[in-house]
Amino acid sequence: MADESVHHVHHGAENNIGKWVMLLLAVIYVAASMYFFFDMRSRLAAVTRDESDARNQVADISKRLQSAEANEETIARQLGLTKRELTQRASDLQHQQQAAEARLAQEQKQQISAVSGEVATVKTDVGGVKTDVATTRTELAATKARLESTIGDLGVQSGLIAKTRDDLDVLKHRGDRNYYEFALVKGAKSQPVSTVSLQLKKVDTKRGKFTLAVTADDKTIEKKDRNVSEPIQFYTGRDKMLYELVVWNVDKNQATGYLSTPKNAPVPITATP
Repeated sequence: MADESVHHVHHGAENNIGKWVMLLLAVIYVAASMYFFFDMRSRLAAVTRDESDARNQVADISKRLQSAEANEETIARQLGLTKRELTQRASDLQHQQQAAEARLAQEQKQQISAVSGEVATVKTDVGGVKTDVATTRTELAATKARLESTIGDLGVQSGLIAKTRDDLDVLKHRGDRNYYEFALVKGAKSQPVSTVSLQLKKVDTKRGKFTLAVTADDKTIEKKDRNVSEPIQFYTGRDKMLYELVVWNVDKNQATGYLSTPKNAPVPITATP
């Protein structure tokens, strides 16, 4: 009897444990089912919202397309064109714009090329000018080297003598004295040169000699048988300033040359030194 009671108690305890395990499993199942249910419900709600947003976006896009089509149709009606013609016109305008842009780009390239060519030409011209300046300097240096200083017919040391018009230009640029060119004709009246007068009396082209009369301070002095490029000197004025004349060329009836005077010598109003 005692064993049966113990066995009965033990069996009852096992039954109680089994019930609790089953209850626990049931609770876990119910909890999991509820979690799954709520999770699915949340997901379904999210999908529903996304679907609603998508529908709204599709509806908005449809409205915009309808509005755009309506605008195109409105513009087409205003222009007296069909929608197809309007599309073709827009395409033509786009092609024209692209062609204009290409033409403008080509013109800009041509202008840039032309400007580059002009710049190159200017550089070449500048180089030529530099060369000309260098050549001129060389020629001036050579001319200065050719100029000579000698004793005049009064025994006074003369300045540099110009034997050509180019030589005279060099002397003028030096600025040491005033210079007046002249061309005397044989047999003509006295010719005013600066503040004096000169008259050609005789010319000997074979020997390169000439005779002329110099009138200064109301006095006339005759310079006979003088040589070409020979300094002819005389004093004039209240301060007795030394004037000097040189004939650099003579022919049958003419003598050409220049008269030089001190910088502080009187200058006639009509004369140009």
